[in-house]
Amino acid sequence: MMYTAALANIDAVIENGRYKDNWASLSAHKTPGWYAQGKLGIFIHWGIYSVPAFGNEWYSRNMYNKDDGAFEHHVKTYGPQKDFGYKDFIPMFRGEHFDAHAWIETFKNAGATFVVPVLEHHDGFAMYDSAFNRWNARAMGPCRDVAGELKSECEKQGLRFCASTHRAEHYFFMNLGRTFESDVDPNAPWFDFYAPAEDPERFGSKTMFSATDAVDGPEPDKAWMEDWLVHTCEIIDNYRPKILYFDWWIQNRAFKPYLKKLAAYYYNRADEWGEEVTIDYKHNAFALGTATLDIERGALGDIFPYPWQTDTAIGKRSWGYTKDNEFKSAYNVITTLIDVVSKNGMLLLNLGPKPDGTFTAEETDVLAALGAWLKINCEGIYGTVPYKFFKEGETKASAGMFSEGDLNYTPHDFRFTYKDGVLYAFQMKPAQTVEIKSLYSDRCGTCVENVTVLGGHAVEQFTLGKDGLVVRLKDAPTGELPICLKIELG
Repeated sequence: MMYTAALANIDAVIENGRYKDNWASLSAHKTPGWYAQGKLGIFIHWGIYSVPAFGNEWYSRNMYNKDDGAFEHHVKTYGPQKDFGYKDFIPMFRGEHFDAHAWIETFKNAGATFVVPVLEHHDGFAMYDSAFNRWNARAMGPCRDVAGELKSECEKQGLRFCASTHRAEHYFFMNLGRTFESDVDPNAPWFDFYAPAEDPERFGSKTMFSATDAVDGPEPDKAWMEDWLVHTCEIIDNYRPKILYFDWWIQNRAFKPYLKKLAAYYYNRADEWGEEVTIDYKHNAFALGTATLDIERGALGDIFPYPWQTDTAIGKRSWGYTKDNEFKSAYNVITTLIDVVSKNGMLLLNLGPKPDGTFTAEETDVLAALGAWLKINCEGIYGTVPYKFFKEGETKASAGMFSEGDLNYTPHDFRFTYKDGVLYAFQMKPAQTVEIKSLYSDRCGTCVENVTVLGGHAVEQFTLGKDGLVVRLKDAPTGELPICLKIELG
C-alpha cells in the first residue's frame, strides 16, 4: 500500500505542477544560478565497502565474482561467501567518529559551496532513514541518519545539501552470488538486501555494460522501475536535496519514461519549496538542457553552452576508502578545477572516509591546500563565466569520460575566466615573466587598464601590443601552484 500511495502522489504532483513528464516541458527548467556560480562541490563515498577496504567501492559485487581478485581476498580474509557475506560487514561499519559538523567545516574551509553524499550506492545500503529500505544506516551499522545530520550541518554552515543515489544498478549488482553457493540466497530471510540480484546470465560481468545502451541490452522490469522511482522520490521529499546526482545505467531504455516522471516530480516539488535545483546525469540519460551533464573522471574538450560538471576523486584507484589507494596531488586537483571552470563547468571532488568516519591524511591535506589556494584566487573562480576562448598553450586535457591524467603544464599554458569587465588569466605553471600571446592588441579589441596578480605578487610592468600581453613580476613566484592575473579591461 505504501508503494501504491507513493506512486499516486507522484502522479498528482506532476498533474498539478507546471513541469510535465516530457522533454519539451522539462527543457524550460534552468540550471540553478548558485550552482553555476559556486563551481566546487564535495562528493562523499562512504558506506559498507569502506570496511573491507579492498580494491574499490565495488567490493559488494567483486567479492562474488570468481574472476576478480576480491573473491580470493574475501575467502582468505573472512571465509567462504556462504558463511560470511557482504551483509556481515554491516555490524563492522560503525562510524564511531563520524562528526557531521567537522565534515562540513572541513569542506567549507576547502572552498566548497555544495556537498553531495552518496545516500545509496550500488550495494543497496541506504545512508539515510528510509521507510522503504530496512537496510539503512539509521536502523543498523552506525544507527544514525547520516544524510539528515549532514543536511542539518550544511544548513547551519551555509553550504547546499545535495544527494546522490546509485540504486538503479542494484537491480543486478549482487547477482554473481547466485552462480555458486553463497549468502545471496533467494530463500534466505536477508535476501531483500541483495534482491533482486537479477539473472546472472543477462547481467553478468560481460553483459551488464551492454545494458547501458539506450536501445540494446537487458532491461530492468516494471516492478524495479517503480521501486527505483519511489525510493528516489522518498529522498526528494525527506531531504530536499538541491542537486540529485545519478551514476551510470539510468540511460538504459527502460528508465526513459521514469526519468521524465522523476524530473517533473523533483522540479515541481522544488517549485513548492521555492528552491533552485538540478539533476546530474551521465551519457545520454536526459535530453540536453533538461538537466546537468556530468563527465566522470574526464572533461569536455571546449567551452560548452550549458553549465556542466566533472566528477572526480582525490583517490586514484577507488571512490571509497581502500587501504592501498593512491592519491592525486593538490596541484592536480587545482589545475583540474581551473580547466573545468574555464570551459563553463563545475567540479565535484570526491573523498572516501574510513569506516570509523574519519578522513585519510592524504585527502585532508589536499583539501587544506585547495582551500588555501582558493582564499587567494577565488575571485577568478566563483561567479565567473568563460571568456572568448578558454586556453592558451599546447597542454590540453583529453576529452571524454575516464580520460583524466597528470598534465605537464608549462609557463606557456593559460586558462581564462571572465567576470564584470575583468579577465582572469591563470598561469598553470608560474613564472616571473608572463607572456600571453592570445591577448594581442588587435584581438583584445580594447585596452588593458591594469594588471595585478591575486595574492600580492607585485607587477613591475605590463605592455599590450601586437605580439600579446607581457607582464613582468617584481619577484619570481614560489611554489608550483598556478597564479591568477587580474586583467582589468578598458
